[in-house]
Amino acid sequence: MKEIKTEAEFQEAIASNKLVVVKFYADWCPDCHRIDPFMPDVEKAYADKLDMVAVNRDNFPELSQQLDVFGIPSFIAFKQGKELVRFVSKLGKSREEIEQFLDRAVDVSAALA
Repeated sequence: MKEIKTEAEFQEAIASNKLVVVKFYADWCPDCHRIDPFMPDVEKAYADKLDMVAVNRDNFPELSQQLDVFGIPSFIAFKQGKELVRFVSKLGKSREEIEQFLDRAVDVSAALA
């Protein structure tokens, strides 16, 4: 998963014509580390449908506040710079819940095409 290093890089990533899912996380977050082992497989399974990027919330506090990202890990799907759907909560997330969210993001993106 590509790590976003600057806000300009974030804006460029979400402006894509392809569906882009942003994972917001923090180094100190135990729930974020709990999903790390299976995320590469999830990303690979959805590679033909979407791109995934990672944003360390602590490196972008203004962006996270602007997007109302307070619970982590959180996922927001974008296409052409517009937010489509989000999976934001303070609760831990299972692989199944993340895959259900990604399926929903793909469906919403397809419906708008």
